[in-house]
Amino acid sequence: MSLHDIAPPALQLTGVSKSFGRTVVLSNVDLDIVAGERHALIGPNGAGKSTLFDLISGRIPVSSGHVALHGQPVTGLAARRINRLGLARSFQISSVFARLSVFENVRCATLFGLGYRYSFWHRLARLRDAAERTMAVLEAIGLTARRDMPAGSLSYAEQRALEIGIVLASDPRVMLLDEPTAGMSRAESEQAVGMIRRVTAGRTLIMVEHDMDVVFGLADRVSVLVQGRLLATDGPAAIRANPAVQQAYLGLPAGRGGTVHPALSAGSSEALR
Repeated sequence: MSLHDIAPPALQLTGVSKSFGRTVVLSNVDLDIVAGERHALIGPNGAGKSTLFDLISGRIPVSSGHVALHGQPVTGLAARRINRLGLARSFQISSVFARLSVFENVRCATLFGLGYRYSFWHRLARLRDAAERTMAVLEAIGLTARRDMPAGSLSYAEQRALEIGIVLASDPRVMLLDEPTAGMSRAESEQAVGMIRRVTAGRTLIMVEHDMDVVFGLADRVSVLVQGRLLATDGPAAIRANPAVQQAYLGLPAGRGGTVHPALSAGSSEALR
């Protein structure tokens, strides 16, 4: 019997649904993600991917169903409590504090992760554990040389790296990254993938991503959402060759004999935008 047979999933979704009024955004999503797995969530725009991230992280409540983190129910818990239990996420839109330095951006998240609260008697310069943790994060994301620069002066790719650093600062066991390479050049994307691979080693990663190079270069498994329903979950190669996935993305007859349509091959992102 393997460890995966004994330990609960890092993340478990059971019958998760979400409606806004009469509009059904997600319907009966079941998904288990094992600890240490890198899992990609893909699907056309409007499929419900970011909404699912919002449900998992506690930003919005589920309409029905259950969410568990390492076997502990988290359905209905506030986002800050779920973060305390070891889950952190990034967002599609850049969310750094532009006027604060790179160091200060990461330190804010580090302080929260270490359990510090707002107070007048803590002198930040004396919080050695926070400073050391912040510098370790900056080294991991490759921004040590930029530590004193205002975050708003960083390049776009560097700001996205900083956002991942902010997620990493609380030392989460589970990381949710929402389109971490969106808007990057090919070279920037390749650099980001290498960094993400390093910082998620030993952690569980769930990412929403449109770029097939990133998906197939990072993910151990891939889940496909279409119109709020989970269409398929499998290894990257099987997902690429899945006729139902090809048909759902392209709106055309699927490829024959397990062939992979070019739009779902590495080097393409157009089918998923």
